[in-house]
Amino acid sequence: CKVAAMSPIDDSLQHILERIDTACQRYGRNDVGLMLAVKTQTPQTIVQATNALATLRPGPVVLGHNRVQEMVASGPALAEEAVATHQMRLIGPLQHNKINHMLRWADGIETVASLELAKRLEAACQRQERQLDVMVQVNVSGEETKSGISPDAAMDLACQVGELKQLNLIGLMTIGLNSSQEGPVRAGYANLRELAEKIAASGAPGTAGCTQLSMGMTNDIEWAIAEGSTQVRVGRAVFGERN
Repeated sequence: CKVAAMSPIDDSLQHILERIDTACQRYGRNDVGLMLAVKTQTPQTIVQATNALATLRPGPVVLGHNRVQEMVASGPALAEEAVATHQMRLIGPLQHNKINHMLRWADGIETVASLELAKRLEAACQRQERQLDVMVQVNVSGEETKSGISPDAAMDLACQVGELKQLNLIGLMTIGLNSSQEGPVRAGYANLRELAEKIAASGAPGTAGCTQLSMGMTNDIEWAIAEGSTQVRVGRAVFGERN
């Protein structure tokens, strides 16, 4: 009998999972998740990748969308019965007028960087009588091109988010320093880990669950895992260069 040929996406996913597993063994880690960053991909490609990852690794597949309109566009295809169990999270900016569009499909958002946005999410979730998993986005690199609240202000914001009843603060997210030097990149990730530990140990309402660290992308998966990442976000290494 013929063995079905593997698609390029299958090959890429296997390679990424091997990188994650190798780094976990090297640094004494386990349970590091892989988020598929699906920016600019067609709904058909996202479905293919979701089902492929589900066969390679058990548990719900986590999909990260940079844009609300792309999340909305892919939602119906991903809602089909033949699609593996998955979660959708927003990992890009959220305009206030798109909150309800996002909530139609999203299980979580990783880019909360202001109390105003958190309060607007809280009000919308209250109206819909639902909960939403959120991460506070922190700019650990200090680069002006990167979004996120400053590390100095992150503790206060996390405590304020923790007080909101409809939002579940599950951790922190960052985009690492754009550098090929291991030391400075890892220092930023270590900073995020220490911040999360302080927040989770603060005793403030709603902060004990701030344990997840969404950090590390195609170029620096290993460094992020070394510093405590619980989820790496990979797009280019799975789908190829973006259009």
